[in-house]
Amino acid sequence: MLRQRTVDRPAHAIGVGVHTGRPVRMTLRPAPAGTGIEFVRLDTSRRPVRALADNVSDTTLSTSIGEHGVQIATVEHLMSALWGLAIDNLRVELSGEEVPIMDGSAAPFVQMVQAAGVRELNAPRQFIKIRREISVSQGQARASLKPYDGFRAGYTFVANHPVFNRYPKRVEADFSRTSYVGEVCGARSFGLMRELPQARAISKCLGSSLQNAVGVGEHSILNPEGLRYEDEFVKHKLLDAIGDLYLLGLPVLGAFDGYMSGHTLNNKLAWAVLRSRDAWTLMSADGAAAGDLRAEVSAGTLPHAGG
Repeated sequence: MLRQRTVDRPAHAIGVGVHTGRPVRMTLRPAPAGTGIEFVRLDTSRRPVRALADNVSDTTLSTSIGEHGVQIATVEHLMSALWGLAIDNLRVELSGEEVPIMDGSAAPFVQMVQAAGVRELNAPRQFIKIRREISVSQGQARASLKPYDGFRAGYTFVANHPVFNRYPKRVEADFSRTSYVGEVCGARSFGLMRELPQARAISKCLGSSLQNAVGVGEHSILNPEGLRYEDEFVKHKLLDAIGDLYLLGLPVLGAFDGYMSGHTLNNKLAWAVLRSRDAWTLMSADGAAAGDLRAEVSAGTLPHAGG
């Protein structure tokens, strides 16, 4: 039987916030079964902020969560890494308001967890098993979840630009055969250099650099090392979507597909899942219908979600 997991011992990192530009120290600490992923800011009230879709407070160029008046910014890459390593429970301590961007991918967080080790807990994992299609849209952008035995994800990146047009814009991965660690987690954030002044005008990307993002010029990639994968751009969009969906609080059994979707639409899809109680069921790791091991499911919400 698959059991819930946490880290075996604390792990530490120091970096900068990609949007605030300020240094931040982060510690990953073990948490007991049923905790979920929670963030604690050591510079403020120290009240836990639960990593849940209904706590999402901002989706402008990243995903931020808030609870009890406390905000945590840019959680998606860490959440994606935790999904990829099947970490169910974790206490994330921060010295400031933003998760450090590290190299712009999920790989440094994967390495932190691997260095800390993984501990199995005495409680079975639970999953959200999709029973019927759930879809959302916003303009031309679309995102959906459909029934599937396992987790499959696809994403289509749409951008008419001389650089982007040279690289794949569609990725599909069945994670029973595709290694998240080997093939996805290293995909970095990216952006057009011409859009950087506009982002900084709204106090975003103040800490962005070629050390934590792929810079795209008018005709070339500006990073001397180039891309890590030929399809790094679209894989990063998939990485983001996985992190945003893990804010449901449990891993999904189903097939995700995104077309031009970003953090806002990904969160809208998570909310659609929460509101569509007839479209999914809770499953335990052995495939049987699960009772609620964390809190009572009511009002269309998932375990440990909501109020």
